[in-house]
Amino acid sequence: MNTTYINAILAITALSFSAGAMAENMSHSEYKANEKIIQANYKSAKKSCDAFAHNAKDICMAEAKRTEKVAKAELKASYKPSNKASYKVSVTKAKTDYAVAKEKCDDSAGNVKDVCEQEAKAALVGAESDAKARLKASEANATARQESAEAHMKAKETGKEARHEATDEKREADLSVAEEKCNALAGDTKEACVKEAKIHYGK
Repeated sequence: MNTTYINAILAITALSFSAGAMAENMSHSEYKANEKIIQANYKSAKKSCDAFAHNAKDICMAEAKRTEKVAKAELKASYKPSNKASYKVSVTKAKTDYAVAKEKCDDSAGNVKDVCEQEAKAALVGAESDAKARLKASEANATARQESAEAHMKAKETGKEARHEATDEKREADLSVAEEKCNALAGDTKEACVKEAKIHYGK
């Protein structure tokens, strides 16, 4: 591993750690100070990416941007904790992981690239669906704590339904990946592959 690559990774890692040391219930001035640290670290990480070229640089930039966005989301969640803030952190991680994964897929071509992108999309759908399910369940439980036993049962049912929705969404995404893999085949073999994939994922 060359020194340039190590320096780029260290810059991105420093950006990542800037959010980890933040305490909850911080003052506004502490929040603004941490925000400036994140921005400064991002600029440093981005500058390190200039040592690369072509797709390697695109990947480095995407990773730096991912770390910056996640750090900002975590900072906001620490400053004003809430179920929605935690949800925003999860979704930000999912979307930025997807952006990095897509850049990495550009190193491939043809069906291999298509499958790579579908797998990245499936991972995004899965992470977003799980985050949405957790948000719905936490909000329902919060409401139930203030109401009757009947509300508790309703909250439990809401959480169950949310998890089922997440499972269905992830199954659809996984099916898309399987069908994309079938595109590498032809004729009856391809048809059999698609049919088997739909049966496997209950379609």
